[in-house]
Amino acid sequence: MKKLLFAITLLIAAGCSKAQPPVIAPYKMLKLDNTWTTPADLKKDKPVMLIYFAPDCSHCQKLIYDMKPVMKSFKDIQVVMITFTDIKMVKVFNDDFGLSAYKNFTLGTEGYTYTVQKYYQLKTTPYIAIYAKDGHLVQSFEKVPKIPELVEAVKKA
Repeated sequence: MKKLLFAITLLIAAGCSKAQPPVIAPYKMLKLDNTWTTPADLKKDKPVMLIYFAPDCSHCQKLIYDMKPVMKSFKDIQVVMITFTDIKMVKVFNDDFGLSAYKNFTLGTEGYTYTVQKYYQLKTTPYIAIYAKDGHLVQSFEKVPKIPELVEAVKKA
């Protein structure tokens, strides 16, 4: 009986923990240039920071605003910014923040497939996942991190 209770307790604990998937979401993203990209298009020898955002989200806007003064800290990581909103909104966001100046940033939309949203079980934006060169998850943030914390996580990748 004790073994049965122990097994049930372990199952409940496992079900309640929200472990993040160890590999990047299998996205298909429409980019600003109207071409499609997937994780297969990422450079294999570079880490990745996936940012799931909404162009009209004030927390997402603040994240990018706060990142701008330290953008050189992110120069060696591929940044994939993906949303579910219309590509026109992504274009405005890109223009407002001058993100075209950063060649390591790729912005786009997954449209209404919600593949990435479902994959990470997202309820809010922004969500950030940082992956090492070998593709394993280094760290994820379900809430906006402080910029020094984000920079440190990128250094670990």
